[in-house]
Amino acid sequence: MHAMVLNAVGAPLVWTELPDRQPGPGEIRVAVSACGVCRTDLHVVDGELPDPHVPIIPGHEIVGRIDALGEGVEGLRIGERVGVPWLGHTCGVCPYCRSERENLCDTPEFTGYTRDGGYATAVVADARFAFPLGEEGEDTALAPLLCAGLIGWRSLSIAGEAERLGLYGFGASAHIIAQVARWQGRSVYAFTRPGDTATQEFARGLGAVWAGSSDEAPPDELDAAIIFAPVGSLVPAALKAVRKGGRVVCAGIHMSDIPRFPYALLWEERQVVSVANLTRQDGIDFLGLAPKVGIVTQTTPYPLREANQALDDLRAGRFEGAAVLVP
Repeated sequence: MHAMVLNAVGAPLVWTELPDRQPGPGEIRVAVSACGVCRTDLHVVDGELPDPHVPIIPGHEIVGRIDALGEGVEGLRIGERVGVPWLGHTCGVCPYCRSERENLCDTPEFTGYTRDGGYATAVVADARFAFPLGEEGEDTALAPLLCAGLIGWRSLSIAGEAERLGLYGFGASAHIIAQVARWQGRSVYAFTRPGDTATQEFARGLGAVWAGSSDEAPPDELDAAIIFAPVGSLVPAALKAVRKGGRVVCAGIHMSDIPRFPYALLWEERQVVSVANLTRQDGIDFLGLAPKVGIVTQTTPYPLREANQALDDLRAGRFEGAAVLVP
């Protein structure tokens, strides 16, 4: 097998030939056909997440077909197309796992961060955390659903029944969840980097009723806002934009420091909450809903060897939607 390997935090990924790996008990091996490039991958590569595991193969928006089954695997078959997400393993016995909050597991493993991921021609995954994808849809189009879509879905669920929904940072997650929100009958307000008129037009094309810069006030009070951009200064901006009793959801695994802000922005029962990881039920619910919504993902494909370029382009915001690596 071949992979793009992170050998040192902050260093470029290196094209590496590795021995073929065999799945252990309860595991499967997946021949990777597409792997999305997520902003969390940038946080891994740049060392913005704690306790980095190197060397590591990044990537956690994986689509491929099972080509080997470990002992004891049931319900999956050779040749089946599956998706492998960020949450790659949980203990099943801690208080969080026992109370259906496995996204908060005390001893989790994360694909592409603490266990090798999908910037490779093959990946070994915990069979419990592989979602059957069926045969509908292209591999490259499905890949962003495995994190951008799943985290967006969990964030949307936590945002509640907001009719007027603000999305701060209109990238991979937001362009997927905007389509879900519109399908549900919500009004979407898109916030982009100042001056990014191209992304604002992209958001309007996906049904946003308003699109503007993150330093602008929307024309209407919002019921809730989801912050996908890892920018702490957006928290007080979003609080200012939501109505009394409104909710601000921080969707990223990493965010720059939140600046001081007056208590008046939080008063009147406004809330700030965070999203951590996902549960398998999130995957079942969202991936079952996606075909009904008819989600169209905007993707830019890159050969696997060009993973460093894809990461650089993501960092600089050079494409709309999501980048996808293709072995």
